[in-house]
Amino acid sequence: MSIDEKNGGERQVKKLLIVVDFQNDFVDGALGFPKARELEAVILDKIKEYRANGDEVAFTFDTHGEDYLDTLEGKNLPVIHCLKHSYGWRLYGGLQDAILESDKRFYKETFGSVELFDHLRENSYSRIELAGLVSNICVLTNAALAKTAQPQTEVIIDKKAVASFDDEMNEKCLDILKGIHVSVIS
Repeated sequence: MSIDEKNGGERQVKKLLIVVDFQNDFVDGALGFPKARELEAVILDKIKEYRANGDEVAFTFDTHGEDYLDTLEGKNLPVIHCLKHSYGWRLYGGLQDAILESDKRFYKETFGSVELFDHLRENSYSRIELAGLVSNICVLTNAALAKTAQPQTEVIIDKKAVASFDDEMNEKCLDILKGIHVSVIS
């Protein structure tokens, strides 16, 4: 049964903004980079816009335990980061104050969120937008999951709302996203 059939044949008109891993460790912590700080105001403006329109905002949190270095990711990226409930795990800057109790939160131990995918399979949106970090890793993975969960829904990435520690990888990532029919806007 399709999402539309589950919803009585009517497509939900709400839009969804997914803020991906905009956490202290990715902005100015263990894996931080200067360009990440520039996204804060852009993402906060998007959150305000979505809320003003009655749309939904969700957040993903890269979430690791003390055993991180023993995981496959930890072996490939041996930098301890986003340990659950640590300062580095919390949202960066004004986003910490912008998150509401009613916002969906998806805690993930890897690049993509299975829980987010399941949520998108169960809830229809007229548009899904992703913003945050890191464009060529977690943003890319979750955009692909969103496109897979809702292939008839427009998935959007605003170039001004994502970044990578590697500008060349960021541009390549945006090209790949276009190739899987994610709308890249600026």
